[in-house]
Amino acid sequence: MSSAILCQSDSCINGNPPSRMECPSCSKLGIRGSFFCGQECFKAGCDARLDLTLLQKTHKLIHELAKNPGSSVNVGKSSDSYNPFPNFSFTGTVRPLYPLSPRRTVPDNIPRPDYAATGTIGRPISEIREDGRPPRILTSEEIEKMRTACRLSREVLDIAASHVRPGITTDEIDEIVHNATIERNAYPSTMNYRNYPKSVCTSINEVICHGIPDQRILQEGDIVNIDVSLFYDGYHGDVNATYPVGKIDEESQKLIRTTRESLDAAIRICKPGALFRDLGKTIEPIARANGCAVVRAYTGHGIHELFHCSPNIPHYAKNKAVGTMKTGMIFTIEPMLNLGTNWSEIHWPDNWTATTVDGKRSAQFEETLLITETGVEILTAGRSPSI
Repeated sequence: MSSAILCQSDSCINGNPPSRMECPSCSKLGIRGSFFCGQECFKAGCDARLDLTLLQKTHKLIHELAKNPGSSVNVGKSSDSYNPFPNFSFTGTVRPLYPLSPRRTVPDNIPRPDYAATGTIGRPISEIREDGRPPRILTSEEIEKMRTACRLSREVLDIAASHVRPGITTDEIDEIVHNATIERNAYPSTMNYRNYPKSVCTSINEVICHGIPDQRILQEGDIVNIDVSLFYDGYHGDVNATYPVGKIDEESQKLIRTTRESLDAAIRICKPGALFRDLGKTIEPIARANGCAVVRAYTGHGIHELFHCSPNIPHYAKNKAVGTMKTGMIFTIEPMLNLGTNWSEIHWPDNWTATTVDGKRSAQFEETLLITETGVEILTAGRSPSI
């Protein structure tokens, strides 16, 4: 051992002097260079009970990485957290981290959709009844209600996004979304929709969509999609975006930029008479030119009093979508792009979380759109409401 190695504690009280106290766990694992100047610095670096806000700087993670090379260190803020599916063959580095927090409550005075009280394994009866019917043309009164619901959903998404940082759990983001939603006298549309247990979807890294908020702490270099939907005055708003967690690599930056660019290009062709199938023909070339594949299993959808209804909007080229856009139609476009050439997905045993089959990262953006007499209005836009 060399006395020239400085104390490894990020908060060394002695100025990080040359040190001789070696971490015994690191020594057993063959990790070299883990020295501390005294017990206080050693405990500060290794005590799992301390706040892990800056997770990537916490010394104990080094032990986990050495034991499980190439795996994600899914550390939560509770020592009781665990992976509920230890025998599942995960495709990437993200793991679920349970227990899930109890289902959050919604005040009785807030109106809610039909599925809220009972939940359903499959689609709600109200949506099934609409199968085979053409997309609805909304009245001016219904459109105004949709404008309000969509504006509120954007507000909630922006609030959630402002809290994205290393050290926050996705369950904490769920709580933020839930509270912001009920403060607006709205109901979180995802809660109990086909028995979904939470108020928002949070999809990290290789998770394509429908990630369930849990105890996992967001880590420096992650990307996370936050998908906010709310029900207000009888109508649903739906919007999502993908955000960097701290500093991310160039490949992830390009993925996020490409996904947003593909959505914006699709929105630009929306107008009365445009074909729904042409949206995918616009999106996929942009994805391919930037080394990405377009997910095929999930689509955009009609939305109003029903959470999901016609039209069905694929995001890939050469799709079989039928129908043309007409003034008064409201629907979402929400392309999901995977890095690489594989557009397939695999589902975790929770029956919700969809991930890439090769563990590569995925990103998504979504807006809710109204077809106007002259073009399109982005009901969930953060700033410029139309193009």
